[in-house]
Amino acid sequence: MKQLLWVGIGGFLGSIARYKLGGFVLHRSEAWNFPLSTFTVNLLGCFVIGVLAGLVERHDLFSPTMRLFLFTGILGGFTTFSAFAYEGIFLVRRGLLGTGSIYASLSVFGGFTAVWFGMKLIDLVWTAHH
Repeated sequence: MKQLLWVGIGGFLGSIARYKLGGFVLHRSEAWNFPLSTFTVNLLGCFVIGVLAGLVERHDLFSPTMRLFLFTGILGGFTTFSAFAYEGIFLVRRGLLGTGSIYASLSVFGGFTAVWFGMKLIDLVWTAHH
């Protein structure tokens, strides 16, 4: 139960940080035809998870509870893209370049496809009822 609480608190903080940073960037790039807000959050999350993973790998710096708080909680609330990127790099660093490439390709393609299908489903349901 204690671990769930730490993940929840971290997720709360990460979500707020995403909202604040995303809004800050969005209000300065409204005229762009590029989602700079999400892009910025994702890249920052990837950089932070890289730094934290390096500290864990080299120095075993954080306890398991602190790792849950930071990785799953804060960064999970901030962006799950960072976890996706970390897992891909983890596979590559283990010598599984093919698996990492397949994971990345399927995740991006599958994610785009799932969003498209979800939107199409709503279009179909909406059209059938109106």
